[in-house]
Amino acid sequence: MRLDAGLTQAGLAQRLDKPQSFVAKVETQERRLDVIEFVKWMVACDGMPTASAILTMVASVDEKPT
Repeated sequence: MRLDAGLTQAGLAQRLDKPQSFVAKVETQERRLDVIEFVKWMVACDGMPTASAILTMVASVDEKPT
């Protein structure tokens, strides 16, 4: 989504008012987004969360054992 919007990690982070490391951690699945953060992420990428986007994101999550 970020790349499709033509944004760098730093550019997206600026739109989210977060550090660039926040974006990097989400993209490497070191950190998960909650629902509100996900919607903000989508809006920051000039998109709106669709059911398809949400299902794709959920399906791509690699569950790590706790």
